Amino acid sequence: MERAKDIMTKDPATVTPETRIQDAARMMKDQNVGILPVVERSGSKRLAGVVTDRDIAIRCVAEGHDSSKCQVREAMSRDVQTARPDDAVEDVMKRMAKEQVRRIPIVDAGGELVGIIAQADIVREADDDKRAERTVEEISRSGGKHNG
Repeated sequence: MERAKDIMTKDPATVTPETRIQDAARMMKDQNVGILPVVERSGSKRLAGVVTDRDIAIRCVAEGHDSSKCQVREAMSRDVQTARPDDAVEDVMKRMAKEQVRRIPIVDAGGELVGIIAQADIVREADDDKRAERTVEEISRSGGKHNG
């Protein structure tokens, strides 16, 4: 049985709540990602939340905030679903579909970030193409937390 640790991106780039939104957006552009895990402080791996490109657009740009002064803490989501490295990929897929999230941070027993799984990872690694397709459809239903 395939586990989350088998398909996750290990050690993803992170930001802190104090990181400027402009810097977070630049990191997303440079790394071609739409999400950055937020850790408690520089040098920490303890997950505090996530910030997505959509969070930045809705909570910073659309509100007219100055992205050179706005901090990640103003746009980040704190109540984030996570998975563990040893969770079955099938269980991770179910959690992503239920919560309608396209990406899920992977944390160890102490709440420290060890990786992240994106919808694309699920599709790329799926043994059951129909199951992966159904999961993507569930994630993409309108109303999801980080859809956009």
